[in-house]
Amino acid sequence: MQPIPLAALLPADFDPATCKLHCAVFNGKNYPIDVLANDPEEWQRWNSWRGDKNDFNRQFIFSLAQDRHDPTLWLFGGIWEVMARRPEPRTYSYDVIPREDLMGSFVRRLYVRLHLAGRQRRRTMESCLDEMTVSSILEEAFVGDPFPGHDRINHALADLQVIVSQQRPDWRIALEHMKGVYVIHDQTTGARYVGSAYGDTGIWQRWSTYAATLHGNNVGLKELLDEMGADYFCANMKFALLEFWSMRTDDDHVLERESYWKEVLHARSLGHNKN
Repeated sequence: MQPIPLAALLPADFDPATCKLHCAVFNGKNYPIDVLANDPEEWQRWNSWRGDKNDFNRQFIFSLAQDRHDPTLWLFGGIWEVMARRPEPRTYSYDVIPREDLMGSFVRRLYVRLHLAGRQRRRTMESCLDEMTVSSILEEAFVGDPFPGHDRINHALADLQVIVSQQRPDWRIALEHMKGVYVIHDQTTGARYVGSAYGDTGIWQRWSTYAATLHGNNVGLKELLDEMGADYFCANMKFALLEFWSMRTDDDHVLERESYWKEVLHARSLGHNKN
């Protein structure tokens, strides 16, 4: 089947020549699709940022947030009207407001397909419009990636903080009544920390502690946090489950398997475990 051109969804009286395209990509700290899904005020700031050039020099901004897994897939982040501009570069020099009357019902629901070549992420809309097609339209507004399965978790601490703050039911239900052994992997150094959830504390509760404290009250991770800082910690420390069981599982078995994985992954000698 032929893809549906994005132009077919634009309002009849909307002129692409009055609009700049903002294709937001990972900024080294945050993924734009997560910001769009979880923090409306921060997403507005993303569309208020002026770099070295006056890129948003038209009446409207058509904003898109790049998908985390597919660089050609973009989630629609709304049409913004530029109400004022200031000349200061590298700051929030644009005053923008969302135009809910212009495709407002598609915000966080419309996925656009666009193969964007080059590094320029702020373009005239008419120059890209013929290449933009409708990939899908969600029934509900996007709020984050769904729970991937116990054996497919590979998420940074920053991701867990968002999931916990939202009390995402798919994640919470899957993890709160499960014991398990997990690994926290430093993506920069390769060093690991192995921990476990046992007793009355399920994996959800244990990982919620990490979301709140960053270090989970672990001595080795506290030392790393003091040394590297919170931004490094949230971006680099990734969580995965090694094994998981029901809450009926004996705690001695959980602790035995935790010790096993510490040895296998050299979490004491080359990682952050202190016991």
